[in-house]
Amino acid sequence: MVHISTDSSTDLTDRNTELVRFEKVTNPESDPCLSVLEFPNKWEVGSKTGCGCTFRHLYVESVELGFSKPEDWYQEEKDELDATRQLYQALNDLLESGCQVDLVDRWEGAAPDDITTIKVSLDEVSEEAFRMFEGHKFKLKKTKIQPHR
Repeated sequence: MVHISTDSSTDLTDRNTELVRFEKVTNPESDPCLSVLEFPNKWEVGSKTGCGCTFRHLYVESVELGFSKPEDWYQEEKDELDATRQLYQALNDLLESGCQVDLVDRWEGAAPDDITTIKVSLDEVSEEAFRMFEGHKFKLKKTKIQPHR
């Protein structure tokens, strides 16, 4: 499962595509793991399968590999790569508009204590290299912010 939270009041369903679906969380108390998200507007992020499965992920045992562009020796589906790029673009747009955003990637049923928090700068992680880490919360930031129009 992938969830984000933000202080933006933007309706993220406007960004829904065949590959990425944002659904507003209306009852965050129903899922104890959502308590690790810091901002008032919480969203479940699904891929074409309806859950977060069809995004790029690193599993717990391989998290030390970090962020990296797709490699020929590790087969990733085109939809998985495209969905992750679309999610990255949405996160980046929120950050560039001056909003705060965090993201958690975990299995359904995980407990808040199972989540490891790390800081992730989209200044340093490219769209192509971005992927989520199972059991991790990303405190996202970006210092290169576009001026408001």
